[in-house]
Amino acid sequence: MPATHSSYPPIEDHGIIGNLHTCALVSLEGTIDYCCWPRFDSPSVFASLLDREKGGFFELYCADDSVNHRQLYLPDTAILLTRYLSNQGIAELTDFMPVVDDKTNGSIFRELKSIRGTHRFRVRVAPRFDYGRSQVRVASSEGGFAFYAGSDEEPTLRLATDADLRIEEGSYLEGEIDLSEGEKRVFILSHGDRSHLPKTCSDHFFRTRAYWTDWISGCTYTGRWQAIVNRSAITLKLLTSVEYGSTVAAATFGLPESIGGARNWDYRYTWIRDAAFTMYAFLRLGFRREAEQFILWIQDRCSDHLQLLYGIDGESKLTETELEHFAGYRNSRPVRIGNAAYDQTQMDIYGELIDTVYLYNQAGGSITYEFWQGILNLVDFVINNWRKKDHGIWEVRNEEREFLYSRVCCWVAIDRALRIAEDRSLPADTEHWYEVRDEIYRDIYHNFWNEELGAYVQYKGADVLDASALLMPLLRFVSSKEPRWLATFEKIKEELTSDVMVYRYHLEKGATDGLEGEEGAFLICSFWYVECLARIGRLDEATLSFEKLLGYGNHLGLFSEEIGLRGEQLGNFPQAFSHLSLISAAFQLNKQNGSRESTG
Repeated sequence: MPATHSSYPPIEDHGIIGNLHTCALVSLEGTIDYCCWPRFDSPSVFASLLDREKGGFFELYCADDSVNHRQLYLPDTAILLTRYLSNQGIAELTDFMPVVDDKTNGSIFRELKSIRGTHRFRVRVAPRFDYGRSQVRVASSEGGFAFYAGSDEEPTLRLATDADLRIEEGSYLEGEIDLSEGEKRVFILSHGDRSHLPKTCSDHFFRTRAYWTDWISGCTYTGRWQAIVNRSAITLKLLTSVEYGSTVAAATFGLPESIGGARNWDYRYTWIRDAAFTMYAFLRLGFRREAEQFILWIQDRCSDHLQLLYGIDGESKLTETELEHFAGYRNSRPVRIGNAAYDQTQMDIYGELIDTVYLYNQAGGSITYEFWQGILNLVDFVINNWRKKDHGIWEVRNEEREFLYSRVCCWVAIDRALRIAEDRSLPADTEHWYEVRDEIYRDIYHNFWNEELGAYVQYKGADVLDASALLMPLLRFVSSKEPRWLATFEKIKEELTSDVMVYRYHLEKGATDGLEGEEGAFLICSFWYVECLARIGRLDEATLSFEKLLGYGNHLGLFSEEIGLRGEQLGNFPQAFSHLSLISAAFQLNKQNGSRESTG
């Protein structure tokens, strides 16, 4: 049974709501077409965004004449408003998820109200459990309805509502609502037993609003682009587990990097790289508590071999499988869950993680001796393996190589560990560390430079560029005025940019990642490019580029991973990488503009 909308909505035509355990996507028309419950990485209950027939949805469809749709967040909150503007007047849908400590008792609140005029809505509630693989039963229950998965005796979801709905085919709810001016209907979808079922909407609404406004009031960023920085911070918070302190790379799985292509991954896990960068963004904005919670989570990972990604609870085995019964977003198959990259070697994660620990230390965070011993294990691994070939930051699925960015991050790992040891007077073999750090620097300077190309290249011996070289000055490996890096920057501008959008690398120019198909411009690379422009003194160009990039965000200021040929958003959504790099670029631009004004 498909949702009413005639085709898959654009990826960017969504807002996100969440409770810091999981999240849901609400389309511009008011349909919840994506939600995994009760955790980010749980099986889906709504996934019509990935299969209109089998995925499941919660639809509130306005049947008025000539409906225009608008969406906005209440300022500085994760409370989403969807407005229906028609010849009959104005109706409004409010969606939110109260933040709760217990993940098993989360709820989605939906309040539908007529602001002006009389409106007709079609309601259909059709959850499909276990990625659409489980049979669903629905039965009347006190105050509403209960949804059961398969032969389970206890309901998976409960719906409390004052709307008149009927059970259809024993598996979903349907009904029509006529709302007169000022009239409203409430839908409360809950996960958990009846004792935790909320009875009202108003109190939860005001508590949820207060939670978000109180949280964002702790942001120390002031200056230009305050609203978009706040929205990105709230988005990163929505992707962070209040239970574990870990953060997922994106809210979704299976959304394509090119329509009809096979680059469709599951991003509902904690990548060390993405999480470290996210904590860097939180620290810059003054949210030290989030960094502290992540540090507590990561300490257990440091005691053993560090792997690329984990489940949000620290699960180390994330077997990748394909949901063969799902059609995929606009026929983009396969739809994957799990991620085989968990077993890859990526040497860059050590530098990214230790850099974040260094920044946490600089912000006044506590580095215990027990934690320091875990850091020592990581540094020893880097010292013994920095020459190792790996899969690189982009997780190529073919031949391992000596990637430039991985090598730079090995230098970063030792450099930041040295700084922590000296600042805290912690025991370490610093003399040997200095020797290895300097050896890595010389290796990069001499062996990753391609004289004929006039640039640092993607991997040792290559003749192709990679946008990750933009991070060299951002990680303080080189000065932003270093001649070789400036030459590399100009080559990246020449070969990898399209106006303000930057591609990771060009497959047609010899780069390879072991995958078929094309991809769009990467937003994180584009924001790196802006930050580099600012650092080398081209501030006006950087500011213009940044403001043009913001125009590729959606109507709510949300970003996916990539921008396609037609300017559409592609890949999993919303994407932490894009939002954290936006914050970093805004921070640098604001700082540089402030310096210019103070000396002007």
